[in-house]
Amino acid sequence: MNCRVCGAELSEGTLFCGRCGSSVTAARVREPEVADPRPSDTTIVERLPKPAVAGPFVDEDGLPPTEAVAVLPLEAASRIPSAAHAYTLSFSTGESVVVTGSGLIGRRPITQPGEEVDQLVVVSDPARSVSKTHLEFGLEGDDLWICDRYSGNGTVARPLGSDARQCEAGRRYRVTRGTRVEIGDQWFDVS
Repeated sequence: MNCRVCGAELSEGTLFCGRCGSSVTAARVREPEVADPRPSDTTIVERLPKPAVAGPFVDEDGLPPTEAVAVLPLEAASRIPSAAHAYTLSFSTGESVVVTGSGLIGRRPITQPGEEVDQLVVVSDPARSVSKTHLEFGLEGDDLWICDRYSGNGTVARPLGSDARQCEAGRRYRVTRGTRVEIGDQWFDVS
């Protein structure tokens, strides 16, 4: 048996790939286009590359066309959105979080060495379907984006009135109000 992400040979009964860390048993909605070349453990000491920028849910499958998100230097980006445009993340656990900048979501989210975020959002998940640091989010102008942080169970975005989209790890996706984002067995709505 081989890992479907990196192709490494796996012994029978293995749950996770020892080379890339991907789940052997988790089903994917869509295969990733590029395997993650980084090590699978959480002792990465080099700075993570900035995630790729993506438009709103694009592909040849009839979804809306790509609109690239402009990448600005941190100093040029607005830090706190106006009250009229603030995004709220309403979690399946009952908590709500107002987005004030960049952040991480997970069971016990932690930053990588040298990484800085404005918010750490802890999701209660006794079943441990949500990774420790599952998802990254942030604001780019008035737009909210999400990025799967190479989680074990992946991230699925379900925009209102559109098809579900498996988020490729390390790639930013713009999300609109009304989108439901599934992280493991938990989820949150964007409003």
